[in-house]
Amino acid sequence: MEARRALRNDQARRRRRDNVVAGIALAAAVTAGLVLQLAVFGSNPAEQFRTLEEGLQVPETGTSATPQASAGNTASAANIPSADLARGKTFTGTLATNQGEIQVRLDGSKAPQAVSVFTTLAGEGFFAGKTCHRLTTAESMGVLQCGSVDGAGAGDPAYQWGPVENSPADGSYPAGTIAVARGQSTSSNGTQFFITWKDSTIAQDTGGYTVMGRVTGGMDVLRKIAKGGVKEPGSRDGAPKIPVSIKSFTLKESPN
Repeated sequence: MEARRALRNDQARRRRRDNVVAGIALAAAVTAGLVLQLAVFGSNPAEQFRTLEEGLQVPETGTSATPQASAGNTASAANIPSADLARGKTFTGTLATNQGEIQVRLDGSKAPQAVSVFTTLAGEGFFAGKTCHRLTTAESMGVLQCGSVDGAGAGDPAYQWGPVENSPADGSYPAGTIAVARGQSTSSNGTQFFITWKDSTIAQDTGGYTVMGRVTGGMDVLRKIAKGGVKEPGSRDGAPKIPVSIKSFTLKESPN
């Protein structure tokens, strides 16, 4: 009797121990699933949108750190052109790509610093040979992003300026909007820009993005690129399946 009772007690202890181990394993699996879900878009539309928006933020070249916020206007650096070069002026021109030409108009009255930077870069031939490395085809956001220093989305930590100008308070970026991509800080604009190929909404709680102009012709080129989709199967944000490279970006001052 005592031997049988001892055996039953030992079996009961083992069952309790096994149940505890199984419970811990189940909890770990659930936790891992939640972490993965949050890391890859998740089912929450707000989380999906936040991940897409973060793609507009430019990492520095040669470092994993994100540019930190800095006080005041950072456009006084020696290598950043003065906003006075474009203040009150309008520039028109052509973004020529291997997929076709896109006509643009930049408004120095609304975004003098941004327009000064991009007309100067264009005049120096900076954009020739650069790529448009990112396409987004999400339901609420459709952009083509171009002008990275390495063709993969990196920014140049030695070429940053700010602050953000002419950012829409309602987060609405209509189709054909030309805006400046930036890092985490509103004073970390650089050489990258994005064009919305459809009406898009981008949250403004991190400071928004500088709208410097609009497309005046060639929206069909952008829609063709967008229709090709993203290179990675099943993704709606990444390198465009149709490769896009910039042949030239020409701008000239025009009558207002």
